[in-house]
Amino acid sequence: MPRRAVVIGAGLAGMLAAAALSASVEEVIVLERDNLPDGPQHRRGLPQGRHAHLLMAGGLAAMGDLVPGTCLREQLLAAGAHEVALGQGLVALTPEGWFRRWRHEGPRMLTCSRALLDWVVRSTVLAGTDVRIQQAQALELTGDAGRVRGVRVSTPDGERELEADFVVDAGGRGSRVLKWLKELGLSDIREKTVDAGLVNATRIYRRPAGAELFPVTLVQADPYGGRPGRSGMVLPIEGDRWMVSLAGTRGSEPPADPEGFLRYTLDLPDPIVGRLISGAEPLTEVRISRSTSNVRRYLEKARRWPDGFVVLGDAVATFNPAYGQGMSVAALGARVLSAELRRGGVGAPGLARRVQRGAARSVAAAWVMAVGQDVWFPQVRGARPGVADHLVARYSRRMTKAATGSYRAATAVWDVTSLATGPARLLRPDAMLAALTGPLLPALPEPPLTAQEWKIVRELDRTRG
Repeated sequence: MPRRAVVIGAGLAGMLAAAALSASVEEVIVLERDNLPDGPQHRRGLPQGRHAHLLMAGGLAAMGDLVPGTCLREQLLAAGAHEVALGQGLVALTPEGWFRRWRHEGPRMLTCSRALLDWVVRSTVLAGTDVRIQQAQALELTGDAGRVRGVRVSTPDGERELEADFVVDAGGRGSRVLKWLKELGLSDIREKTVDAGLVNATRIYRRPAGAELFPVTLVQADPYGGRPGRSGMVLPIEGDRWMVSLAGTRGSEPPADPEGFLRYTLDLPDPIVGRLISGAEPLTEVRISRSTSNVRRYLEKARRWPDGFVVLGDAVATFNPAYGQGMSVAALGARVLSAELRRGGVGAPGLARRVQRGAARSVAAAWVMAVGQDVWFPQVRGARPGVADHLVARYSRRMTKAATGSYRAATAVWDVTSLATGPARLLRPDAMLAALTGPLLPALPEPPLTAQEWKIVRELDRTRG
């Protein structure tokens, strides 16, 4: 058995990669430059860590395959995460109208703070394997264009070379992988950035009494209206709290002051988010983040790729966080690594290249969904809609419109947005027929809330008044 694997980064992607490697090598060392908290607290190195995160069904399934021991889903729920069925537990206003709530639950997602999710995954991996975390910063790769043989690191005791049979870069959006590969003689890798200038603003509220089962509430941005996008979301997290995240593209950024934050929610295409929080008790100040651009490194298209080296997670691609894809894409990539290790082991020729290409499939699917919408916002940088974008947007809008009143169309949309399957799901005959037929039920004039849920909204209105 190979002796050692090194993973750069102790975030979600890094810990999942470490779990995948733990059965194939004697020793897995995870390098992390920051001090890690002992519990579910925010830490440095996660620019989006304080904002809304959705763990989609596809990502949760991949994590469950990777993390050893007890069921990860059960651990997260026991720690306070919430499970939400897309068919029943989501109230969403799309650019084409309100989604309905159906009898069928549909795929499920988990909602909680990113701090809780990272802590549960990290503690479970450390408890169930021999993986260990070392405080160190990766400086460069060692080896050559044919094989990576380790990492030069900086530690509190100085610099040294850490030999490894396998290296995974899961260092996040700040990864220097292109520089490192260039130093090894690999310089033909293309990078693309599409930036809609999105700004996130998030505030935590105490969940109102009686609202324990209130659905996730979302007002989506409209990429096609020729105006900057504005969106808002209320989702339950651990500790009997609501996380309220706003997002605005360049020219319509949400403000950081509490009064402006509330006013922004009430000025959304529907004021439901503002009505929910205007009478709720705030627990934090407004937190702002601007690290939201879509960035993709086409590593899988390199003419040559070194054995013994794989890049996963945000080090490969980052996505506009409004679409809730990053964590699931990282998990799906780590699952590809696990599958290839079971087939051939760390030393199998060409394994690293196969993993990189396999992980690129989920990256490409998420990229199409994110960039396919962001290119339509005014003042977007890095791309403009082309002929293919016009065709995709036309079909996507037709499918979304159908999903507001067609169960068959809604299930196709759920399957893709939950990353349970790829975008090709929307081209299956049943989905295409649903899109062609359009909505079978009339458009909803207001959010599809139950009588009890409307009662909560009105009580919050009175509290505000």
